[in-house]
Amino acid sequence: MKNVKILGTGCRNCQTTLSLVEEVARAQGVPIELEKVDLIQDIMSYRIMATPGVVIDGEVVHSGGVPDRKKVEGWFAAAR
Repeated sequence: MKNVKILGTGCRNCQTTLSLVEEVARAQGVPIELEKVDLIQDIMSYRIMATPGVVIDGEVVHSGGVPDRKKVEGWFAAAR
């Protein structure tokens, strides 16, 4: 199971990113533990400059804007 964190304060892009990640993981049959991180001090600990951010298994894989669907699919492709 992959641990996925969506970093963001709750803006539309953060919500869209959360939904996209959840949808792609489900479609690919990859079990994930999805967590929303919305406290500024917690977000800052990942040293990203823009939200939304995506952290998978402790590694920042994206920050700033909604990621492209193909990019998200790539994050889970190896886990199938």
